[in-house]
Amino acid sequence: MQNGCVLDACALIAYFKDEEGWEAVQDLLERAGQNEVNLLMSKYNLLEIYYGFYRADGKDRAEQVLETATNLPIQIIDELSDVVFREAGRLKAVYDISLADAVALGLASACETPLVTSDHHEISAIEKAENITIHRFR
Repeated sequence: MQNGCVLDACALIAYFKDEEGWEAVQDLLERAGQNEVNLLMSKYNLLEIYYGFYRADGKDRAEQVLETATNLPIQIIDELSDVVFREAGRLKAVYDISLADAVALGLASACETPLVTSDHHEISAIEKAENITIHRFR
């Protein structure tokens, strides 16, 4: 893996819920904590994590997860550069993906770094057609 990667929401969800593949995400977080890898995540993907926990487990758990996530060695990108904006918009227009996935893919594309995900269905077509590297943790 290169010196950096973009995490999508399912990576941290797996980590917080001890789902299959959480160890691979933990390894990335440990490497980021040692400045071996630069982890990025769009605030839109962080929003996916927040509302997922809020819906499933309530506000207190969602707040706890959000606080923990924002203290992990991940750079949260809360503004879209023009390049990411246009790339995410193009990907959303061309493929049947969520807005948050489009932003994560647009960020990975603009940064020329892999996207770390467990998504297969929506992302497989993009992986074949676009010049975006995908690393699946499960």
